[in-house]
Amino acid sequence: MKNILVTIDFRSNEQLLITKAFELAEKFHSKIWLIHISAPDPDFVGLGVGPQNIRDSRATELKKERQQLQEYTDMLNSKGVATEGLLIQGTTIEMIMEKAKKLRIDLIIAGHQEHNFLYNAFIGSVSREIVKKSKIPVLIVPLD
Repeated sequence: MKNILVTIDFRSNEQLLITKAFELAEKFHSKIWLIHISAPDPDFVGLGVGPQNIRDSRATELKKERQQLQEYTDMLNSKGVATEGLLIQGTTIEMIMEKAKKLRIDLIIAGHQEHNFLYNAFIGSVSREIVKKSKIPVLIVPLD
């Protein structure tokens, strides 16, 4: 196992995912790829039109996500595990699958939290979709 992909969403206890990835990477001398899929910009943001406050807010959000991802990456690198962080905008499942294939990922680690019926009906479960679509082994870590 040479490459481990860890999905980070910044809404849950991603430290648990990072710890699990670190334990595995240390044992198998693997590289960790931390990936956060950020929502795509609304169409008008990229075109330089639209309200300035929305563009500013989005830029601040992306900067904060990038900084947090870098902190996690630096921490793991300082512990002796080769780690890179990826901040990508796009559709979550498709981007995870695309990067997993491109980076020759051997294991995907994702977190799972229980949600109510309405949340699952409208939003769905990212971890469930990863398991459905992946041809790569997936480790689901309960975050509740």
